Amino acid sequence: MSSASHSTPLVAIDAVVLDTETTGLDSRSARIIQIGARRIAGARIEGGDEFERILDPGIPVPPASSAIHGLFDADVRGKPKFADTWAELDAFFGRSIIIGHTIQFDLGMLKKEVELAGKVWRQPRSLDIRGLARVAAPTLANYELSKLAAWLGIEIHGRHTAMGDADATARIYAALLPLLRARNVRTLAEAEAACRLLQEQESRAAGGFMAEVGGPVIGIEATKPLARLDSFPFRHRVENVMSAPPIALPGTATVKEAIDVVIGRKISSVFVTENGKMVGIVTERDALRVVQKHGPSGLALTLSQVMSSPLQTVASTAFVYRAISRMDRLGLRHLAVRDMNGNIVGSITTRNLLRHRAATATMLGDEIDNAPDVAALGAAWARLPHMARTLVEEGVDPRTVSAIISSEIQVLTRRAAQLAEMRMEAEGRGKPPVPYAVLVLGSAGRGESLLAADQDNAIVFERGEPGGPEDKWFETLGGYIADTLDQVGVPYCKGGIMAKNAQWRMSVENWRGTIRGWVVRHRPEDLLNVDIFYDCIPVHGDVALAENIWSYAFEIGHKSPEFAMLLGQFLRDWNPPFTLFGGFRLDDMKRVDLKKGGIMPIFTGARVLAIRHDVRARSTPDRLRGVAASGHAPERDIDALLDAHKVIIGAMLNQQLADTEQGIPLSPRVVVDRLGPDAKAALKTAVGKVSMIVEIVKEGRI
Repeated sequence: MSSASHSTPLVAIDAVVLDTETTGLDSRSARIIQIGARRIAGARIEGGDEFERILDPGIPVPPASSAIHGLFDADVRGKPKFADTWAELDAFFGRSIIIGHTIQFDLGMLKKEVELAGKVWRQPRSLDIRGLARVAAPTLANYELSKLAAWLGIEIHGRHTAMGDADATARIYAALLPLLRARNVRTLAEAEAACRLLQEQESRAAGGFMAEVGGPVIGIEATKPLARLDSFPFRHRVENVMSAPPIALPGTATVKEAIDVVIGRKISSVFVTENGKMVGIVTERDALRVVQKHGPSGLALTLSQVMSSPLQTVASTAFVYRAISRMDRLGLRHLAVRDMNGNIVGSITTRNLLRHRAATATMLGDEIDNAPDVAALGAAWARLPHMARTLVEEGVDPRTVSAIISSEIQVLTRRAAQLAEMRMEAEGRGKPPVPYAVLVLGSAGRGESLLAADQDNAIVFERGEPGGPEDKWFETLGGYIADTLDQVGVPYCKGGIMAKNAQWRMSVENWRGTIRGWVVRHRPEDLLNVDIFYDCIPVHGDVALAENIWSYAFEIGHKSPEFAMLLGQFLRDWNPPFTLFGGFRLDDMKRVDLKKGGIMPIFTGARVLAIRHDVRARSTPDRLRGVAASGHAPERDIDALLDAHKVIIGAMLNQQLADTEQGIPLSPRVVVDRLGPDAKAALKTAVGKVSMIVEIVKEGRI
């Protein structure tokens, strides 16, 4: 059983729900007489392994205790001793999180029994249902197990039996998950931090005593240093290492003709076309197998007869680590490379990757792409902070790390859409009524997202009116996408920028009308969230639909200088986050907001300049370089801004990695006092350069 990390969503943790029955409530003298444990995976309870034992405590069972749990001396006499059961129970626990109602009592009893048996006790990581319930519903009058069950509408079968109470606890845990998410508690570390805060509040009220919460951190990344990895696959994209252009032969060509091309071109495979479309691949190994099986006569077989089909592909813009992982999962040595429109533009092989010294061990890879359900999706998503930390420690440019995070958000959204489609079909709602595309907007669309991302997505569909059958279908789909992302750990957008909401879900015609309205009306309320649409990127469905409206938005926005200037209003009101004496202006938590005070002016200014000068790019660096290349900004100033961009993103990323481990809600706010003198000075210099973009965007400079 794999261990959980700080960032594992509660919906995805592998856990064991535990309950014990004892001879009494005084842990100094009581002994365990019954153990009930059930293995769960997030919210999945049914069908999990279970462990149930009645034990001989070696002492009489008090009548008062028997009256509660129904176990008498005759029931326990001759049963196994705890010492004879512990090895099996310990193996059942593995490295799982232990969940229980007032779990510290159960763990304290186990610790006592283990030590009495002369064994070594290992304190597991744990979650207490009573504490979680108090976080989820702080105004309840009573958090006793039966009261919680009644409040949640859960029937307890076998109250005060170990397995009966363990089953009830498991169901209560599953029912609490959406309530916890509503209070921004999604991950293991966030749950622990929330419970710890309650304990600290009680401690102060009780005069300073605080019981241990959750035990020491065992079985997480702190106990096992991450292996160093070759960072090349995370720094470069497939298009940088692929072989291009693709070499193709018609399906009617023979194996001999393919061998002649492979030898003559010094390549290792050819694509196979039918009706002008690449549908398969034949590799040099395929040709050898044909000859081995059929002898010389095999050379006359057509490529359509021997090709591998359908083609397995990877996007040209994907990072190399994703290609490595896909090859490893599928057991392949070749992948076709597709562009944004689905056209095959090259191939990538193990030979390409070895040439660029790519390691075979990656940390994320295809797990998100192929997650079968929400829990698996959450478990895969939880690995992202590990990868980010490792890359930071490798000295990888923080902008590259943010591009990787953004890429995974795009893949996560695509997989959420695919799962939503499957759910729609399973519910009898059918397949999509018309072609459509899912778009990711904002920072993830720009390739500049960090770990504190929330949802920004939209849907464009081919045709249909607001409130019509097509729109209703996509409304449900958008709701399922949003719910999945929220459960995994990407929370709902506070501004409502999600495809489940009508203003972010429209037909092509209505999107065009909406965009014209944005540009022509110039109403401030229209412009609150319009700007992030210019950062959109299609992640699922018909790419052409999305590219169509994105290009239209640039075209019409470029023709209206007044519109671009309105989008830059924030810049004219911006002030650097410095005090009168040159220090950082801090909030009540001793932090500085580096989004509002540092990074937002840069990406806003880059967007405004890109629209004004029709630079069709999405990322901030590409936009700024495009503006410089067109002669509308000094290259020296742009280089200075890009350097500032890098430093500020790095400071935010490092803070979020630290906050992830502590269960602190992620944000763009940075504790500057944790920085060393050199890092703090570099950050001050970087933020000081932000005013350059403000000057460039001012009227008369664009």
